[in-house]
Amino acid sequence: MVITATVSLAQCRVLPKCFSSDAREAKVRGQRVGGGGGPRACAAGCAPRRARARACAGLQCACAPAGGGASAEPSERWRRRGMALRRIQKEYQDLERDPPALCSAGPVGDDYFHWQATIMGPSDSPYQGGVFFLNIHFPSDYPFKPPKVSFTTKIYHPNINSNGSICLDILRSQWSPALTLSKVLLSICSLLCDPNPDDPLVPEIAHTYKSDREKYNKLARDWTNKYAM
Repeated sequence: MVITATVSLAQCRVLPKCFSSDAREAKVRGQRVGGGGGPRACAAGCAPRRARARACAGLQCACAPAGGGASAEPSERWRRRGMALRRIQKEYQDLERDPPALCSAGPVGDDYFHWQATIMGPSDSPYQGGVFFLNIHFPSDYPFKPPKVSFTTKIYHPNINSNGSICLDILRSQWSPALTLSKVLLSICSLLCDPNPDDPLVPEIAHTYKSDREKYNKLARDWTNKYAM
């Protein structure tokens, strides 16, 4: 059976996504939709007549998700990314105004989600005199998730492995949106002065730290002289 759609353009200004393209065109032009049937049901299964009636009333298909359907999720992601960007920009301004001791950090080029940081080796540690570089990546939902921070300069430390990964609780389970990158950098500085051998990332170095502190300090100084100066 062929159904004739004779709805004027004024009556049907907004047609929902549940109409197929040929049905929408037929409604606007007042032409027939051939092929043995009227306007097709939407993907969620709306009856054609109900969908057509709601379209003529300027309403969204009843089965369509609120807020624009599939496009709502990308919109929410962009909203969160915008919030993260504003937070990161504020932290950058705070860092420039009041930088933490022995630390500096800033965006790489124009990408505020990718930073580079430097930490000067603390004077009361075997890393004294060294300049250590770190790579920082902020997630799009920062500060609700922690930044990813890693050393790009090799360092001899029980809580930092050969890939530069850092075993620090505030970068994992103890992260809080109230924390900032400035506090993270200060915590890493404290870790250089006071390693945590009971929660090591490199068990061999932790064993040396516990059993032979003099050897540990010498190896840490040697690595600092070789890679960080």
